Amino acid sequence: LLSGPTPRTGGAVPDCSPWGPSPEVDLIPSHDRPRVGSWASPVPSMPAPWGTWEMVEGDLELRETPPAGTVTHLDGKPRRISRDAIAGAQPGRLQEIGISRTDSPSNFMWEQLLSSPGSLPQGLTEVECQKQTEKLVDKALATMPKAVGERLAKAPRRLLVQRSLQGQRLRRGILRGATLAFITTGYEGKRFIYEKAYELGVRIVVIDSPDSWSRKLVEEKKAVKFIPVDMMQSSSEVVKSCLAALEACEQDPVVGKIDGVCTFAELSVPLTARLAELLGLPGPLTSATDQARDKSLTRLAMRHNGLPTPPVHEIRSDADVEPAARRVGFPAVLKPVSGAASVGVKKVNSLEELQATYQARHKELGSLVVSSGNIVKDDGSSGGKAINAESVIGARFLLESYLDGDEVDVDVIMSDGEWQFAAVSDNGPTLEPYFNETWAVSLSLLPRKKQVELRELAVSSVKALGFQDGIFHVELKYTTSHGAQLIEVNARMGGGPVYATNLRTWGVDLVEEALFCAAGIPSRPMVPRLPIECIANADVNALCSGRLMDLNFMKPLLNRKGVISHNCHVSAGEEVVGPKEGLPTWLVEVVVSKGTPREALDFLLKLEEEVQGNVHVS
Repeated sequence: LLSGPTPRTGGAVPDCSPWGPSPEVDLIPSHDRPRVGSWASPVPSMPAPWGTWEMVEGDLELRETPPAGTVTHLDGKPRRISRDAIAGAQPGRLQEIGISRTDSPSNFMWEQLLSSPGSLPQGLTEVECQKQTEKLVDKALATMPKAVGERLAKAPRRLLVQRSLQGQRLRRGILRGATLAFITTGYEGKRFIYEKAYELGVRIVVIDSPDSWSRKLVEEKKAVKFIPVDMMQSSSEVVKSCLAALEACEQDPVVGKIDGVCTFAELSVPLTARLAELLGLPGPLTSATDQARDKSLTRLAMRHNGLPTPPVHEIRSDADVEPAARRVGFPAVLKPVSGAASVGVKKVNSLEELQATYQARHKELGSLVVSSGNIVKDDGSSGGKAINAESVIGARFLLESYLDGDEVDVDVIMSDGEWQFAAVSDNGPTLEPYFNETWAVSLSLLPRKKQVELRELAVSSVKALGFQDGIFHVELKYTTSHGAQLIEVNARMGGGPVYATNLRTWGVDLVEEALFCAAGIPSRPMVPRLPIECIANADVNALCSGRLMDLNFMKPLLNRKGVISHNCHVSAGEEVVGPKEGLPTWLVEVVVSKGTPREALDFLLKLEEEVQGNVHVS
């Protein structure tokens, strides 16, 4: 019944590819650490350890089934079994399974005991089974109650968790008409999320700042209600305001009862979890989201679950700097405990550099604000209404050992307490010392063994934090000395090209699956055995500071075959920052597609070189 997008089969499949059967998959050690999660499979949607049970061809010989009521003798000839012999030998045990001495030899019980399935009719063929499933889904959708909870209760569980086109059709049918509240919408570049929700028939309620762009969704008839909430209030007051507004929706004839809450904005994840808890709606434990947002608690959870974690030390004041340096050593990374988007993160190589960086932390955070749940550069357009980033991120910092090696992202879908999808993609070396992202490629080019270890750690980390359902963007490194190591768990869909990458590579719609989780609907995405296409993307960084003279760097990207999209982040005349002066400015985001990951990455790097050659800064 498995089906999905047609994979691209052109070109040679590299040996390090993360798909296809491998006889070595169950020989990979777990490095003597207890497992919290399941064994990872080379296919991103197969939580069961298929390789463990796979038999080598020829180990099992299948023979023709002998006639009912007979067994095969040592000479290979079928012999009829004496009913009285068996009944006399074990009368008590036969009685327990419903067989008595007086039953006739052709009795159903005898036949099932001696030659199951006997004369029972053959099961449905694959084609017949598909037709039967389609009829059952049609029937379930035709008699669907109005409330989402009642729909879930009435839907046949076997169909609801089926990883097939018909299973997905049933899940979409249950979602259609559900009223979901989105807690802050992020920047307008995330508009595609809400357009996808509208396309799926979700009744959208938005809670955001009064001046949010998302107010337009109501005017466009894509959202049923926009609820303005003053995000300048304290966090406790924001919770009260949001809760009161959502409870009042039930009396609003335009909205009605809220079926679920969700967010795609990092800083609104803990708020959304609390609203779900207070309203009795599906959602993660607040303790889980708090541990994910607090990097110190993340490291503690990893240690408590026997998972690898580097030496760390929390810094709350100047007095903590030297003890942190003694415990962690150098090189090290200083980062905000509850930061996001690499804001405030910097590599330090000595005590003097650590002290200077910690003292200068206010300079960087002071130039940033929080708008609609996202951290952005303060360009003055907010009119003083945005929240200073430092007041949200706070003064707590963490010093942890620097992790070298290859960096990856693992996009994980959890449902019913188990992972249903986990795809590995490579990240290029970040632009240090600020760890600005450079490029990414999917599929991963790492050896198969490393991919499996990274995937297992990603899933184990999500489970260690206490998550049961949801979409997660997990960042890790495969270090030269300590193997797979966690950087952080983001308890929401990854930003930038992450959505498009998973959709185009594996045919998995992370927005759709996130909406399922928010409504309490099981997630069972269909994933092909081969990728549909291979995607690479780059955030091209400014390499030096100054005033950007023009946008000529965009010319190599225009009408270029293989370039899927390009999104310019700057304008002519704008001041840009290079890595010597601070966190580098992203000039443009580029996404490309090719037949293999190596071809995609090589093409991307060639394009980036052409772009950099056309950057003019004065």
